Amino acid sequence: MKAWFAALVLSVFAMCCKAEGTLFKVPTRDGVTTTLFWETVPNAKATMFLFPGGGGGFGKVENGKAMSNNFLVRSEPYFIVNGFNVAIFGRPSDTEELDYPDRISDTHIMDVRKVLEFVKTKSDVPVWVVGTSRGTISATATAINLQNSIAGVVLTSSVVNYKKVGAVPKQDLAAIRVPVLVVHHSRDECVLCRPYEVPAILRGLTNAPVKKEIMVDGGGNPSGDVCAALHWHGYPGMEQEAVNLISNWINAPRD
Repeated sequence: MKAWFAALVLSVFAMCCKAEGTLFKVPTRDGVTTTLFWETVPNAKATMFLFPGGGGGFGKVENGKAMSNNFLVRSEPYFIVNGFNVAIFGRPSDTEELDYPDRISDTHIMDVRKVLEFVKTKSDVPVWVVGTSRGTISATATAINLQNSIAGVVLTSSVVNYKKVGAVPKQDLAAIRVPVLVVHHSRDECVLCRPYEVPAILRGLTNAPVKKEIMVDGGGNPSGDVCAALHWHGYPGMEQEAVNLISNWINAPRD
């Protein structure tokens, strides 16, 4: 689907359904709040707890929608259409960027724990953690440290370069005992996310009850930085296809 048509579809959906989310500032540590974008659907099947990439955050919230170009953020309406609540983890008030080391720190896990607890007061359905790019570091750390609070994890455009602190294959993947889906674009040119290094994730998931890698090759018209949201790294032109793939697997996890 062309980017302009996808934007038109989402615009029409928003106008017809008046779907909109809410911005929260959740107390997570003494004197610190963490931003959360939260949107619900009636009779939700699960909550998608999203970790955007880059320095974190989801951009401004305008007319009830988060405005970042990040793959997960701009694809949020598709999760809603597929019957999932959406919780997008933002940034704590004491930092302007979630760098690589930050995302595996005890402080970050504390913030994530508190936001997860808050989300569960809003809806008692299962929570699936979904990360993209640098957000896969957070999602993996969450699956290792807080897996009793989640149903499973989805990693998209994973950071797999061993030179990076927190790279997914460097974390204690054997500790993960929930289902894991790994999605990657076969033409991802980001040096931190080379497709040929992705299988290392599956090899490390020795105790996950279900694990699957899906390498996609769709979309079109990539632009900008190869490690940014609108190049192959961010699934341009196939946002709905990617979300449907993730949604279908979450509905029925399988190897």
